[in-house]
Order: sequence, then C-alpha cells, then structure tokens
Amino acid sequence: MHRNKMDDSKRVALVTGAGSGIGRAVALRLAQDGCAVGLLGRTKHELEQVAEDIKHLGGKAMVLVADVADSSSMRAGVETLIAWGGRLDIVVANAGVNGVWAPIDELQPQEWDQTMAINLRGTYLTLHLTVPHLRRNGGGSIVVVSSINGTRTFTSPGATAYSATKAGQLAMVQQLAVELGADRIRINAVCPGAIETEIDDNTNKRSTERLDIPQPPPHQAIPLTRGMPGTAQDVADLIGFLASDAARHISGTPVWIDGAQSLIR
Repeated sequence: MHRNKMDDSKRVALVTGAGSGIGRAVALRLAQDGCAVGLLGRTKHELEQVAEDIKHLGGKAMVLVADVADSSSMRAGVETLIAWGGRLDIVVANAGVNGVWAPIDELQPQEWDQTMAINLRGTYLTLHLTVPHLRRNGGGSIVVVSSINGTRTFTSPGATAYSATKAGQLAMVQQLAVELGADRIRINAVCPGAIETEIDDNTNKRSTERLDIPQPPPHQAIPLTRGMPGTAQDVADLIGFLASDAARHISGTPVWIDGAQSLIR
C-alpha cells in the first residue's frame, strides 16, 4: 500500500467491495489503466492483498476499511482517499450481498433491513459522499454494479429483498444521470448475470424449495455459453470501458453483461 500523495495527472478511483470477486477485478483493471485506486471494504486482509497485487503491477492503492452502510466510517474512508489522492475521477459502487432468500411471509424485517442497508443505503452513501469531489474535479464517471435481476424475475425463488435493491439501484442511476449531467458526471449501471464469484457464500436460502418457479435447462440458461457463467474479469473490462473517455457520451444506461441470460425469462 502506497501512502504518498498522487501527482495531479493521475486519475484516482474508488472501488467499494474491493477485496474479492468483481470488486477485486475492477480494482486491478483500473490500476492497469493507470488509476490510483482506493480499495474500500470491511475485510482488511483481503484489501491488503489486492493492494499488494496492484503494487506488483506497478500501480498505487490505498486500503480503506469501512462499512458501506455506516455513514461515519464511509465519510472517514472517502476523506482519507481524497487526502491521499488529491482528487476523485471514478467511483465504482460495487459492494453488495445476496442476503437472505426466503418466502416473503418468512423473510424477517431485520433480514430485509440488512440487505437494504448494504445494497441500497450503501450505494446511496457512496454517491452522497463522493459526488461533491467529482463535481469539484470538473466531472467524472460513476458505475453502479446492479444485476439483471433488477429488471426481471429471478429464476431462483425467495430473492425479493435482493431484487428490490437491484431495481432501486437502476432507478437511482437513471435519476442521477439527469441530475448530474450539468456537472459532467456520468453514471451508468452494469447488470451482470451469472458470474463466477464468491457472492453465493453470503446467500442464506431458507424454505425456497417449496417455491416452484419454472427454470430453463442449465445448458439453455445462458445462451452464449451454453450455461457457463461469466467471469469477474468480464465485468471489470466493461466497467473499465464505462469509466474511460471512450464512454464519454454514455450516461444513465444499464448495460447487461449476461450472455443473453436475461432474455430467457
């Protein structure tokens, strides 16, 4: 982890949920693209490993231990990043959980609230605290990691809370594209389908076997790859494009990256 302040020519990016999966891949991609990267998340040793990987690439990274749902730790994390980097150009709101999947009559209020806190409040706090710095810098790019399940029914039952947060993220992106356009701040969403990450490790399914939702055969679920999921690198490459000047006229757009999976349902 490097602590020296950045030179004025180097773009600075913030990636939440940067310790693993899509967040890690995005952080590495942005570092390869020449950005200094703030790595924000809750698990310090994971973030430190990503920072070390970036160092080996010749890049610079700052570890920021914070909970995206906690306003105090998020504010401290963003302020630390700005003090280190001197500016902010790119924000990737990636942190999220699958949470508890259960029939709506069994899903408990605290379980609903936890998924909302991380996925939706966390996105709000990330944008609430970073937009002033993007504006001060004369603009920038925000990418929110949503899901194909923000616009369609899940082929797995019980995901009401998760799907609601992902739909909420898409609504935020489109509203803010209009709100922030005059500040030259672009905001887009990526909507991954099935991706090989560790997010299933934080999925708690309960009583979902009694909910019968028809599903396509596995080999038909993702037409492009005959059922094989995408990779975190696939998503990172898309985010790298959206964060770049090559996407300078793209804002308010949800981009599906799912091998046509979302067209099956």
